[in-house]
Amino acid sequence: MHQIKGNPRVGLFGATLGFFFGFASVALFGPTAGTFKTVMNLSPEQVGLLVAAPALSGSLLRIPFAAWVDTTGGRKPFLILLGLSLTGMVGLTLVVNLLDPAHAGSSLYPLLLFLGVLCGCGIATFSVGIGQVSYWFTMEHQGQALGIFAGVGNLAPGAFSFLLPIALTQLRLGGSYLLWLLFLTVGTLLYLATARNAPYFQLVARGVPEAEARREAREHGQQLLPAGSLRESLLLSARTWKTWLLVALYFTTFGGFMALTAWFPTYWQSYYSASVVVAGGLTALYSILASAIRIFGGVVADHLGGENTAIASLLLMLLGALLLTFSTSFSLSILAEVLLAVGMGVNNAAVFKLVPQEVPHAVGGAAGWVGGLGAFGGFVIPPLLGTFVHRLGISGYATGFVIFALLATLAIGLGLVLKFSGHQPGAEYWE
Repeated sequence: MHQIKGNPRVGLFGATLGFFFGFASVALFGPTAGTFKTVMNLSPEQVGLLVAAPALSGSLLRIPFAAWVDTTGGRKPFLILLGLSLTGMVGLTLVVNLLDPAHAGSSLYPLLLFLGVLCGCGIATFSVGIGQVSYWFTMEHQGQALGIFAGVGNLAPGAFSFLLPIALTQLRLGGSYLLWLLFLTVGTLLYLATARNAPYFQLVARGVPEAEARREAREHGQQLLPAGSLRESLLLSARTWKTWLLVALYFTTFGGFMALTAWFPTYWQSYYSASVVVAGGLTALYSILASAIRIFGGVVADHLGGENTAIASLLLMLLGALLLTFSTSFSLSILAEVLLAVGMGVNNAAVFKLVPQEVPHAVGGAAGWVGGLGAFGGFVIPPLLGTFVHRLGISGYATGFVIFALLATLAIGLGLVLKFSGHQPGAEYWE
């Protein structure tokens, strides 16, 4: 039997480390949006689109790159995405240091959007890591493992939402993004040094015949094995109707998480006149809590089931969204933010407990659809929030949260469908 490098813990550590560095791009423009808005005279819709730009590539690239895991393992797709993000970060650092946005004005806006989209490629490492981790762990331990992976990795935007405003006061815009560039460079090198693919993919890479590789991988403890090619993985998962219910659930809470991490700095500064540091701290509170609670959510989903956990957490999200919609109290809005963080974070864990359960024959493809189209909410929602502000003025910052109340209500209904549909072999496919 061939020797295998690493083990499930090593596989989890490497994937989590890489995702932490790549996922920081969610907060790329959020903490600095006020600065860009002032010096470039941007409209609320333009601010919303700017903070959402990284989510465009970060969501859509998840689909093909996650499915690619089923054919080659996670290491190669992961490194390509980190490399693209690093390229965008180099460009952004050069722009803010060599082309002063205050003098270039709105003519620089399209370039900032493009570089934001390029930096956002690192966000797509999420669904690559989901497949990479899932193939290392057995079904009964996947909820906890994926909760740790996503929970720790998701801490990055919160950390940057807190640290970037502080860096702005000391290093200004150019120095702050230069520091970010160094951070991403170190992270990419660390992933290169620590990441390991699951046994099956290591064996195939060494030229071991597929049948023998599958047999040996099982002997090494690998339970999940890929269904086939990238195209087959995507098609198989797309034919499973439960995949699309999971997409909707994830759009609501993970897409919502990305949107709020990018939007909250603007909300706190504009609606409550909070300082940039206070707004960054409150955004970090939301982002870090939603991320950390995801670890707990994975454990809960292992014990109570993904469906029950999802429904309960979505009810909590609904309450938080309604409070934010009608609140004019600073303290009450903070409480509502906490409720949103807990509800959305736990549901994010529950959804990916359900992915290998409902689509075990094509985990990578399903993770691509769910993670990609679900995260697309991070791109769609901020411009909508900006439209509320444009139409209603200052009150639109609060009223816009009705979007999350409506999404939560719809998601609760879909969660109930999943709960009561049961599992009937063959009935999960569309013909």
